[in-house]
Amino acid sequence: MSGSTATREIRIQPLTREAFQPFGDVIEVEGSSSFPINHGMCTRYHDLAKVETTGENPRVLISLLRGKPYDLPLTLTMVERHPLGSQAFMPLSAHPLLVVVAHDLPGGAGDPIAFLTGPGQGVNIHRNIWHGILTPLGGISDFIVVDRGGDGNNLEEHFYPEPFIVR
Repeated sequence: MSGSTATREIRIQPLTREAFQPFGDVIEVEGSSSFPINHGMCTRYHDLAKVETTGENPRVLISLLRGKPYDLPLTLTMVERHPLGSQAFMPLSAHPLLVVVAHDLPGGAGDPIAFLTGPGQGVNIHRNIWHGILTPLGGISDFIVVDRGGDGNNLEEHFYPEPFIVR
């Protein structure tokens, strides 16, 4: 994301399971299946995202990220994807996360779609889905990240010929 002049506009929409389904999973308590554990003292919200790993020597990684906030409107020039594994981002802070995704088209990524997380929402972006970089809003934010480690190139980037402005 850069400071170049944008010519096309993307409107941010609320994150819902239905709208995000082509790109991945919404990780949240609301509407999730659950059951009691630990003698009824805890509720487990079960199987919220599909973790994907493939390629040579794949393994699942759990990491912590601390991201500096971005300001809106935002100029978007690039999206990336990970052909060998999914990426899940679960916020540990109360600030929203801007999630940009795009369909795969011949020659690269399609026009981006922007979502804004609500309180308690995270996302799991499926393998090979074009998406923006981690974009917290409103303040420094911490995240648990679950993604793939292992051998092989797990990053592809697509640069748009003309930038988008995200509002």
